[in-house]
Amino acid sequence: MRKIKTLKKNYEFKNVLTKGKFYIGNQITIYITKNDVDYNIIGIAVSSKTCNAIKRNKIKRLIRENYRLIKQDLKVGYNIVFLWNKKDKVENASFNSIKQDMLKLLKRAEII
Repeated sequence: MRKIKTLKKNYEFKNVLTKGKFYIGNQITIYITKNDVDYNIIGIAVSSKTCNAIKRNKIKRLIRENYRLIKQDLKVGYNIVFLWNKKDKVENASFNSIKQDMLKLLKRAEII
């Protein structure tokens, strides 16, 4: 099983968030910039004000799994940051709702 490349440093997230284009969905917001490598690098952020650590990690796992399932359909060479919308309730976070939101945003960004 191949591991998903992720953004780890704070300056990497800031670079994508300040210079990238953003697309807002119902549950997630994505920020996208180009990178100079032949694979995509993702970052996932859920605010600590949203909920406790258990629920934040569940949301991150759902986003990561949805990305893993659709990554073969995506164009390569992008940094993608997924942010959870604080206004949406955590109880509404389900696998299918995140998948639909993610597909809609990535199509709008013309990455699929």
